[in-house]
This record gives sequence, C-alpha cells and structure tokens, in this order.
Amino acid sequence: MEKQKKGVRLEHVSKIYTDPKTNKEFYAVEDTSLDIEPGSFVTLLGPSGCGKTTTLRMIAGFESPDEGDIYLGDEAINSLTPNKRDTAMVFQSYALLPHYNVFDNVAYGLKIRKLSKEEIHKKVMDILKLVEMEGMESRMTNQLSGGQQQRVALARALVIEPSVLLFDEPLSNLDAKLRVTMRTEIRKIQQKVGITAIYVTHDQSEAMSISDKIIIMSKGKVEQIGTPREIYYHPSSRFVADFIGEANFLDAKVESVHGEKAVINIIGSTLEVNNFANAKPGDTASLVIRPEGASLAEQGVLETTVTLSTFMGSHQYYEAKVGDMEIQITDYHPVNKRIYEVGEKAYLDFDPKGVYIL
Repeated sequence: MEKQKKGVRLEHVSKIYTDPKTNKEFYAVEDTSLDIEPGSFVTLLGPSGCGKTTTLRMIAGFESPDEGDIYLGDEAINSLTPNKRDTAMVFQSYALLPHYNVFDNVAYGLKIRKLSKEEIHKKVMDILKLVEMEGMESRMTNQLSGGQQQRVALARALVIEPSVLLFDEPLSNLDAKLRVTMRTEIRKIQQKVGITAIYVTHDQSEAMSISDKIIIMSKGKVEQIGTPREIYYHPSSRFVADFIGEANFLDAKVESVHGEKAVINIIGSTLEVNNFANAKPGDTASLVIRPEGASLAEQGVLETTVTLSTFMGSHQYYEAKVGDMEIQITDYHPVNKRIYEVGEKAYLDFDPKGVYIL
C-alpha cells in the first residue's frame, strides 16, 4: 500500500445554510483555514452544531464550500465529485451492503475500479488480515458484531488505497468498552499504513487518545489547534479549557506581570502563576486549575470548605468552596491520606507552575 502521502489544506473555507424556520442564512463553517500534514491523525472535536461534520463532508465532497478552496496535496478538489477524490469515508452507520458477505463488501470498490479477480482477491485478503477479520470473509454482515462490522467498514475504505481516510463519528454506535478497544485498533492500523486520517468526534477522551493534533471547533469556527498535551495544558480560551476534561475557574485580579509569570490576587491571597494569556496589571482573569492538579491540605494559601467528599476507589472526589466559588478536586491514591469530610475547613494545595490564567 505504499504510495505518496498527501495532506489536506483548507483556505478560508465557509459553508452557508438557510434556517428553515426563520429563512435566515447562517454560517455552519466560517472562514476556516487548516493545514493537515501528510500521514498525520487529526481530530475535529466540538459540541453538536460546531461545524466539524460539515467540514469533513466538504473534504469528502458530499458538501460544496460556498467560499474558499480545499486542496488534497497540491490539487484543488472543490469541483471533484466524491468518487473522483483520493479519499474514503468510514461512516457512523458503517453503510455496509446487507445482501453482500464480508468479502464482497470489502471488494465492492475494487470491482467498480475493474481490477482483475486475482488482484481483488489478494487485496481483500490482505486487508482483512490487517483488520483481524481473516477467516470471516464468507459471513453475512448481519452475522457480525458491531465491532466486526466496524472493522469491515474500515477494510472497505482502506482497500482502495486512498490518500486520506475520513471518519464520521465511527464508534458512536458501540458500547463504551468496545469503543476504547476499537479506537486503539484504528490508531494502530492508521500508523501501520501511514495514511492521513481526519476523524470527527464529540468525545474528548477519544480525541485525546488517538490524535497527533486536535482541532477544536465552536459555532463554525476553529477555537484552537494543537497536540492533545498542548490543548489540555495550554487552552487558549475558557471554552477550550472547559470542553477538554474538567476545569476549575477561580476569579482573580492581576497585580503585576514578570515575563511569562503574573502575580494574582484571589479573595485577598496572592500567588505567582503562569501567564499564558498575556494578561496585564489590573486585568480581571480566571485562574484555571485541573481537578487532578489540586488537593486539600492542613496549610496553604486559599482556605476552602468541603461541600462533598466521595470515595471513588482510585481517588477521593471533593467539591469545595473558595469564597463563593465552587471547585472540584480529584485526589488520587487516597489510601494513606487524610480524608476530609463535608463541612470541614482545609486549604487548597497546588503547584503554582501547574496552573495558569486565561
């Protein structure tokens, strides 16, 4: 399956729809520019209606952009129909042909391309081995589990050797445990084949676990692009911080700034933290603390009152008040630690280097 890898580029792409209720036009995707590197696994992530699926469908050719251009490698593909693009889509519904067996489902695209019987047989058997479905080629699709159907859909997309593989929420019909297994399998196969993959999901943990880069979208626009680690530790906005994982936001006042650090005041207490937001003295800001980045202690800077204390096995989960602000704390390995009960006073303990202001 060796062929030249191709990336995908969107230049100022917009898609405009008309609301059937109000008859007013709105941007489903607005002025979006992306540069997806060849061979990378990139996830479009965001809530329902953010524009991620519309973006994917424009790359696939099922929708046409109203503004801007889409490139596959160096080729402009706006005017090409889906079957003329060097892409393949794995759908949420699998879209398998129910009256065909596994072999014929996978071979379908090759037969349309009029390959010889020998070539079709070799390619299909090779790809079924890759997705761990060898020996099942004569089974009908209704005899397969959801995970097996997903593997067949993946094999059918891969066997035509596209430059870009597109995934439209492919795991949303599977149960939680199988989703974890299949997302790992999809990532392994993508890395083995070396194909460019663009994946759409609203599941944050799914995006974090499989992506080289995550593109977070909101209301038709790109909020932030980065590696999972960058997105998690350095979110560019409150929306991103809140959407990726859990986050606590404490209101603060910036007193002074020194390079990439800032001294802030929270309900009368001052501390120095990371200033990724380039806040200036006098600004009102939000201090972002991840629940696993904080714990309760006998001494500290910020006094809290525990409002919820729940043993979760691997961690003790707390909710506590800092002034009139509610925070969540995930304190791992609680076995040898003091457990604070509801109503107790404690101090919020965290490493100032691990928190930042927005």
